[in-house]
Amino acid sequence: MQLVFATNNLNKLKEVQAIIPQHIKLLSLKDIACTEDIPETQATIKGNAIQKAEYLKEHYGYDCFADDTGLEVEALNGEPGVYSARYAGPQRNAEDNTNKLLTELKNKANRKAQFKTVIALHLNGELHTFTGICEGSITADKQGDGGFGYDPIFKAEGYDKTFAEISLEEKNKIGHRGKAVAELVDFLKSK
Repeated sequence: MQLVFATNNLNKLKEVQAIIPQHIKLLSLKDIACTEDIPETQATIKGNAIQKAEYLKEHYGYDCFADDTGLEVEALNGEPGVYSARYAGPQRNAEDNTNKLLTELKNKANRKAQFKTVIALHLNGELHTFTGICEGSITADKQGDGGFGYDPIFKAEGYDKTFAEISLEEKNKIGHRGKAVAELVDFLKSK
């Protein structure tokens, strides 16, 4: 089986490749010469994942899956949410996004947050979605130098280290993307 993962994010690709069974050949956007920005104009994480998968299927014809992920912070009414990648502006800079979030939470006692990933799979003319959620909290400052995005400021519930301080294997076991990909893999095994 061959699937295209609709991402240019090499970190995401690496995370997902570590989970997907070896008999499934995973192609990136680069592998299929997709260089344009795939639209992400929906109001929800699920909507963006579906939009990206449908765009890829319509324009390139491949069976594919796309994900969208957001960090939802309780004290900020779910922000940055669907705008997580561009929270601090259109430049999509992880450092700027993290700094803005820490500033927004500076005087807030409630640090509860959750990462949410939705994967939309286009396979054999059908659309399926899978969701992974990881509850946790936002730290007061950055900790660790691994991971990417908001990983240096997010601690999963029951853990004393941030995502940036744990191994990729550990993050895939407990993290939002790992949970959504596990649902995807279970579905693919049943096909």
